[in-house]
Amino acid sequence: MRPPLTRSRRPATAWNISWKLFPDPAVCMNSVTEALKTKAYVAPFAVFMGFTLVWQFGVPLLEWDHPAAPWWRRAPEQWLYPVQAIVCFALVFRWRKAIDWDWRWKPAAWGILFGVLGILCWLAPTMIADRLPGGADAWFGHPSWPWYRYLLGIDARPDGFEPGVVFLAGSWSWLGALVLRFFRAVVVVALVEELFWRGYLMRLMVNPDHPWKVPFGTHSWKAYWVTTLCFMAVHQPVDYCGAFVYGSLAYLLAVWRKNLCAVIMMHAAANALLGWAALEWGKYGLW
Repeated sequence: MRPPLTRSRRPATAWNISWKLFPDPAVCMNSVTEALKTKAYVAPFAVFMGFTLVWQFGVPLLEWDHPAAPWWRRAPEQWLYPVQAIVCFALVFRWRKAIDWDWRWKPAAWGILFGVLGILCWLAPTMIADRLPGGADAWFGHPSWPWYRYLLGIDARPDGFEPGVVFLAGSWSWLGALVLRFFRAVVVVALVEELFWRGYLMRLMVNPDHPWKVPFGTHSWKAYWVTTLCFMAVHQPVDYCGAFVYGSLAYLLAVWRKNLCAVIMMHAAANALLGWAALEWGKYGLW
């Protein structure tokens, strides 16, 4: 009786041993590149949100609302926000070569147009309500019952970032605080948020195992809902309506133009107009 046939094992040659000890450089390079890209797209946003959490939960430790308090204790946001902006911008700059920028003027122009449209939708409810006969209270009830007003994005929003609280208006300190605030809103926020939301999370929802094999702007309903709802959730409740509309427009632009710079320019244009509106109409809570 013949012994049962067995699969012959490949002899352990020097080549096989060396391949196991020293894997294919191309495979290693791909894994390193993907890890670096993930870090470049995600880490700046994570650090940005970390600073935001410090501000939200560390106010009792940081703030001292007293006439004798120095400016950095009376209004800690005046230094915390610039530090946040500088650190996050430095991270983006450090990993800039791992990011697929694809800067082109035509998608950028479309991004600016979408940004104007998106921020107009964001601001419209409050701006219209302020101009109604009798004011918003006459049409939408007393502000002590704000839940449906919040749903519509209607609120006076006078309290927020205002350099004039601690710096003399027109002084160099006031101007510096204002410039850094616009730098944070227009440059840093546009970069870190779009790198994460549309640059990484959209891809992750399409292919969780290999997001970097997914071309930018690939559509899936899962990517739309998760990205848009998460984008909405990180904003204040009064901004939920505007953030949902804006997030939907940003998703549409990403899928249509398939260009990262388009959504970055959209965000930059929108935040520039938002900052102007906050200063022009005294609605400092907008930013």
